[in-house]
Amino acid sequence: MLTKIAVLVSGGGTNLQALIDAQAAGKLHSGEIALVVSNHPDAYALERAAKAGIPTAVLTRKACGGQAGFEEAIVSKLTEYGIDLIVLAGFMSILSKEFTDRYPRRIINVHPALIPSFCGKGMYGLHVHEAALAYGVKVTGATVHFVNEIPDGGQIIAQKAVDVHPDDTPETLQRRVMEQAEWLLLPAAAEQVSAEIMKEKEN
Repeated sequence: MLTKIAVLVSGGGTNLQALIDAQAAGKLHSGEIALVVSNHPDAYALERAAKAGIPTAVLTRKACGGQAGFEEAIVSKLTEYGIDLIVLAGFMSILSKEFTDRYPRRIINVHPALIPSFCGKGMYGLHVHEAALAYGVKVTGATVHFVNEIPDGGQIIAQKAVDVHPDDTPETLQRRVMEQAEWLLLPAAAEQVSAEIMKEKEN
């Protein structure tokens, strides 16, 4: 029984695409992407999912009447699709302790830095790379970790280092971290955790 994966997205969906490509190439074979949920109706990630024939859902905090209703709606969708593993791929919404406690070691996230550096509240997207360049680090990278109630605070699953170039801008650094770390790490971690869940389901 394959592990059913839901990918939660907010934007362009490049990490989602990396997961879709890994599934198509057989690198993600213990799990299948069964649902893509976006909190933005115009997220390009939804088009990527549609092209790959993956069911999608759009759920917004506003339409759900706040955080509690938003999370209840997500739980309802996850239950409807029999989801075993949640992958946060550029999902710009902090999930509450009530939500993360429901899915212990069943939510993973990719962060564009080597945790514990440049992580936590407010550290997302280009902000992370701006901070890395401002600090003057020579090496950055990406981290895939389990998600708990602390932003970027869950147990680390995998990390990959990426060199910082002297002439980097936040944008060039972001691109290199995606290409050399995020797009490789996230599918590999999704496969690893999916295989573990599959084994548990069989026992």
